[in-house]
Amino acid sequence: MLTFIGLGLYDDRSITVEGREALRSADRVYAEFYTSKLIGATVEELESAHDIEIEVRDRAGVEQHPEEMLDAAENEDVAFLTAGDTMISTTHVDLRLRAHERGIDTHVIHGVTAQTATSSLTGLQNYRFGKATTLPFPYAHGADGLPASVTDTIDENRADGLHTVVYLDIKVGHERTDEDEYMTADVGADLLAEEYPDLVGVVVARAGSPEPLVEAGTMSELADREFGEPLHLLVVPGDCHLLEADALCELADADRDTLDIV
Repeated sequence: MLTFIGLGLYDDRSITVEGREALRSADRVYAEFYTSKLIGATVEELESAHDIEIEVRDRAGVEQHPEEMLDAAENEDVAFLTAGDTMISTTHVDLRLRAHERGIDTHVIHGVTAQTATSSLTGLQNYRFGKATTLPFPYAHGADGLPASVTDTIDENRADGLHTVVYLDIKVGHERTDEDEYMTADVGADLLAEEYPDLVGVVVARAGSPEPLVEAGTMSELADREFGEPLHLLVVPGDCHLLEADALCELADADRDTLDIV
């Protein structure tokens, strides 16, 4: 059996009860933290909290060379861990299909995702979000200005009146730096301000932690603020219902006059 377990958003307590029981009963445990990570807990703290040993795999070890994990899952109960929900914004469906090709049973135990937490924290209705996008570090996409994948997504969602989640780039084990890099919301807003200086954005920082932050402003305004420790993301509101506008004003200190209210 290969069981995919979402760890939730913040620390060793963010996992569901079902996930915790499956994790503690597994024969072997693998994890990846290059798509996201738990800011509130180290790997060592996870191991101590659940009395397990975790082998952390890099991107190549998951996506190109998963044979060790699949070999183990043929004869043992193997758990594969990620932050958030294990099948959201990842390529892990491929790993699950590879397991099925080898006749290995799989199971998915979900965790809280950044997008659902964002909807809850901002008061923006979940069904009114359009396609999400990821804003990369400028060196990562190698072009001048914002990538079309970002601008097209924002523009198309706004044309349809939909909200946009803009995930901010994470670089783990990147050759450019010895330390992991997490794009902060002020940096993301500064990049977006080149194209959208007066566009309203909402920062969501440290979702799932005891003290999350939610703060609205134009991209130019957000670029000049600080939002503390990662992880951060940005939301671009589309057309807001009255209740959504009330929520953004109350929960994110938004200026009602800057919102598109329908």
